Amino acid sequence: MWLNFHTHSTYCDGKSTLEEIVETAPSLQVGWLGFSSHAPLPFDCHWCMKRESLNEYLNKILTFKKSQTKIEIYSGLEVDYIPHIIGPADFSKTLDYTIGSIHFVEHFNDGQRWEIDGPHSFFLEGLEKIFSNNIKDVIIRYFELTREMVERSRPTVVGHLDKIKIQNIDHKFFEEEEPWYRLEIEKTLDAIGNTGCIVEVNTRGIYQKKSQTTYPSPWVLELIHQRDIPITISSDAHHCKDLVNHFQETARELKHIGFHKIHILHNGQWRPSKFNEHGVDLE
Repeated sequence: MWLNFHTHSTYCDGKSTLEEIVETAPSLQVGWLGFSSHAPLPFDCHWCMKRESLNEYLNKILTFKKSQTKIEIYSGLEVDYIPHIIGPADFSKTLDYTIGSIHFVEHFNDGQRWEIDGPHSFFLEGLEKIFSNNIKDVIIRYFELTREMVERSRPTVVGHLDKIKIQNIDHKFFEEEEPWYRLEIEKTLDAIGNTGCIVEVNTRGIYQKKSQTTYPSPWVLELIHQRDIPITISSDAHHCKDLVNHFQETARELKHIGFHKIHILHNGQWRPSKFNEHGVDLE
């Protein structure tokens, strides 16, 4: 049986309803399912949940928890970290878990937030107007924010750790082997390791053809393995058909790196569990 705790529904920018996701999960051998719509933001955001929908979302998940016997269901949100504005800790008391992610890095002079995983043209605009075309400063700030998040507003799970690499099309800005980039990764992993956060191994970039590798990259996963940082696997599914997309290949890659266990939320507790290319093997 598989697990997935990073899923999006029509409560945010997902394409499937909560009902459709629950109905599809057993057919894809998903036995542990977490909902993690994008949390409401205190400014206009077309891909986030509306504040007025949050209680309905949580109540509907609670109903599924009580009625489902085939799968375990959990309530979560993917929460942006924006200093002094919002962070995962703001929602942790009302949820089973939180996913903390960085989608915004600084803002334009008019106050508009600069989204780093949106259209490439918008990324280039912010790179020029906010960072004077200095990609190194952008990347450093991105990982600084990730470290701030785990230290000041700790999430349960760190979402798509190096997703900003999708803007590095054809390696036109940098190579991941460059010492300064590796240093930022290592500093960020050290910060995560000190907090006990789980790092997700996210397959969405692969099946969307935005990345040739998972978030994070395999070489980063090797560093994670060396530091004994806990991981989980997710697809960041925005459609119910993608609940286990690219899981078999990713599980084989993780085994090759040396991972023997992934973390799963089971009976209300996060626990390490053995896995293989066919799913989780509960002991």
